[in-house]
Amino acid sequence: MKTPDRSNRTFPTRRDFISLGIGAFVVGSIPLALRRRARLVRRTVPSMGTFAEIAVSHGDADYAQAAIQAALDQLQRVEDRLTWFRSDSEVGRVNRDAARGVVPVSSQTLAVLEEALRWAIGTDGAFDPCLGRATALWDVGNRTIPPPEHLVHDLAGRRLFRHLVLDQWRGQPMVSFEDPDVALDLGGIGKGYGVDRAVATLRDWGIQNALVNVGGDLYAMGVSPDESEWEVGVRSPDDPRKLAAILRVSDRAIATSGNYEQYFEHRGHHYHHLLDPRTGAPRQAPNRSLTVSADACTTADAAATAAFGQARGEAQRLIWSRAPDAEIVHLA
Repeated sequence: MKTPDRSNRTFPTRRDFISLGIGAFVVGSIPLALRRRARLVRRTVPSMGTFAEIAVSHGDADYAQAAIQAALDQLQRVEDRLTWFRSDSEVGRVNRDAARGVVPVSSQTLAVLEEALRWAIGTDGAFDPCLGRATALWDVGNRTIPPPEHLVHDLAGRRLFRHLVLDQWRGQPMVSFEDPDVALDLGGIGKGYGVDRAVATLRDWGIQNALVNVGGDLYAMGVSPDESEWEVGVRSPDDPRKLAAILRVSDRAIATSGNYEQYFEHRGHHYHHLLDPRTGAPRQAPNRSLTVSADACTTADAAATAAFGQARGEAQRLIWSRAPDAEIVHLA
């Protein structure tokens, strides 16, 4: 499988940004209480195909910066394993070689794939981490017209996750594909996993109060500098300069899926990046944005991906079938 060319792509990517209430994403819309507090150390860098923003509330600015750097290093390690935009990543090697034989991967990559398969099975294919070929076919960041219908039809309703084989050989995790049309795209779970690993790193450093946001997948640790819950702004799908909701969060993850950041218009139709495994095409949705809260960001990320495009009741039932701790907190 050819690795998609992202040399001309610009940020942001597939995820709707969620403001931390501390950064430049919605400057002027954040409550003053969050902006006037000191001792908030933050960094924003490109990471995992989008932007990562980490903010730490701590009395020692130098120590906070060191902890943030350690968390960013962890994010980079996750990206080096999971991105499918690079042929030298673990996922890139799997996509290139796993249809011809087994490919060794790290235990961390295996853990993400196992969780992705649990979501695929638990949602009866509403979440499918093996749609990489369909994602590359639509390539909404570069396309201006839909791909040929027969190519879309060839990838529709295939339940390709059933042909992803995870195994062990002498203690080494191995991956293989039983169908040549399988290609991993972990965009619906990888960023959430990266956030969770960054949070674990901050905790290893003794950090108790912080925010980690990777392109709209977010975890709020502890409390804000004024010792209240963190306030997280969800962008409006109609106007990215405005907020559709403000959520108060502590020791909880938030993830949003939306159809208005990556898309193209053609002959009056809106084609976005969130694909329906049943059709191999962008999901027909009664809403434009779905925000989920959960104990872990991996869970919130996968849940928002799986449930997008469904009415609230149906979406919540789907999420609870796999993650009882997760709930829809905003729908637009």
